[in-house]
Amino acid sequence: MAGLKSCMMVFMMMMMVASMQMHTSMAQTRHVVGDSLGWTIPPNGAAAYTAWAAQQTFTVGDSLVFNFTTGAHNVAQVSQAAYGPCTTANPISLTPTGPATLTLTTAGPHYYICTVGSHCQIGQKLTINVSAAAAAPATPPPAAAPATPPPTAAPTTPPPAATPTAAPTPAATPTPAATPTASPAPTPAGQASPPAPPTSGPSPAGSTTSPPTGAAAPPTGSTTPSPPSNAASSFTAVAPATFLAVGLALFYY
Repeated sequence: MAGLKSCMMVFMMMMMVASMQMHTSMAQTRHVVGDSLGWTIPPNGAAAYTAWAAQQTFTVGDSLVFNFTTGAHNVAQVSQAAYGPCTTANPISLTPTGPATLTLTTAGPHYYICTVGSHCQIGQKLTINVSAAAAAPATPPPAAAPATPPPTAAPTTPPPAATPTAAPTPAATPTPAATPTASPAPTPAGQASPPAPPTSGPSPAGSTTSPPTGAAAPPTGSTTPSPPSNAASSFTAVAPATFLAVGLALFYY
C-alpha cells in the first residue's frame, strides 16, 4: 500500500512539472515585428516601430519574427553605441535570410537595424526592453506518506491448564487371616478308638433286624462291646448250606 502511494506521489509531481513546462512554453510569446507592416522601410520613419514596441511586453524566452524578402533586407543585432549612428560594422549577430526568428535570451535593452544601404538611417531600426522571466512558483514539497500503523500484536494464547494428577491408588486391603479349621479333638491316650459298625451278612428270609426301641446310644468315647463270637460262627456255617439247598431245589425242579 505504501509503495502504491509513493508511485502516485511521483506521478503527480511529474505531471506538475510537465504542466509547468507546458505553461511556460505557452507563455512564451511570438512577436511579429511591425505586425502587418513587416520588416521594411517604414513610411513615416522609425516612429512606426517605436509605436509598435510600446504596445508589446517582451520577456526572456519570447521570440521576434522579422518578415522580409531575402536579398532586399537583413536584420542585425547591434550595441547601443552602434544603434544611434547606424554603424553596420561588427554587429552582435547578422541574419540575411528572411523571414528570421530571433529568441530573446537575455533581459535588458536589445537593438536591431537593417544594414542594407541607408535603410537604418531612414527608419528601419528597432529598440525593445526585455524583462526577466517570471519566477516559477516554488514546487511544494511532497506530502509525507502517512506512517504505516504498527502491526497489531497477535493475542497471546493462554497456556494449557495443568492436567490433574491421578489420585494415589489406595493401599491394598489386607486379607484377613484364614480362620483355622477346627481339628477333631485327639483321643485320650490309653483309650481305644470306637470300632466301625459291624458289617452284617444277609439276614434270613422274612426276618428284619432292628435296634430295640428306646435303646440308648452308646456314649461318645466309650468302647462298643463286640458281638459274641459264636453268633458269627453259626451264621458262617448256616449260609453255605442254605445256598446249596436252594440250588439243588432249583436243579431238580
